[in-house]
Amino acid sequence: MAGYKLYSKSELDISGLKVEVQRKNVKNLNLRVYPAERRVKVSIPRRISDSEVANFVESKLPWIHKHMANYRRKPKLQPKKYITGELHPVWGKDLELVVIEMNKPSRIWVDGDKLKLFIRPETDQQKRASVLKEWYRKELKQTIPELIEKWEPKMDVKVEEFGVKYMKTRWGTCNIQARRIWFNLELAKKRPELLEYVVVHEMVHLLERLHSKRFYNFMTHFLPEWKSLKDELNGKSQILDC
Repeated sequence: MAGYKLYSKSELDISGLKVEVQRKNVKNLNLRVYPAERRVKVSIPRRISDSEVANFVESKLPWIHKHMANYRRKPKLQPKKYITGELHPVWGKDLELVVIEMNKPSRIWVDGDKLKLFIRPETDQQKRASVLKEWYRKELKQTIPELIEKWEPKMDVKVEEFGVKYMKTRWGTCNIQARRIWFNLELAKKRPELLEYVVVHEMVHLLERLHSKRFYNFMTHFLPEWKSLKDELNGKSQILDC
């Protein structure tokens, strides 16, 4: 998502919900839900009144409550222990982790439906997690350049730089001036088609900064199935925007 200038920030209580209101240089009213915190955030044009915000949020209450309810129904994820037998997602598939101890540098190898983690004896849980995290990063850094290269001539744009990092609320973000894109580390766990959707979304920001009608027209032109991909990506995570 492209960056926007923030003019002010406030909080409203609307129908029992805490709503954080950010006035920015945007054209449309945008809403995000944070189910774990039972919180809603809206980004709005500078001149929109609080009463208009309240009307907008109230019109979205069925959608908001649906996401809140879905979050409550989901079983709480147990922290990973990084031991043999655990399932870890890789490109949309759950692979069974197999821990193999050996006196050699740590590495990871995918063997069919197995994710083999080679580590030194007595390697602790934190180090195992770090090895897997860096492997995810490596996977993305190998895959993303191919997608950027594929879409640059189609869009007639140039990406100068990209990076990978963990982000709590965004799948990607685009610095238009620097033509630099950041991608969420969690995308290595999703289907490749979902990564491509995020790549296209962020690259479209190089053509249209805002999430305007023009932006979504570009999305439909380049990736006609983008809406279903977005729904799939957001439906499996607390991250509800791109």
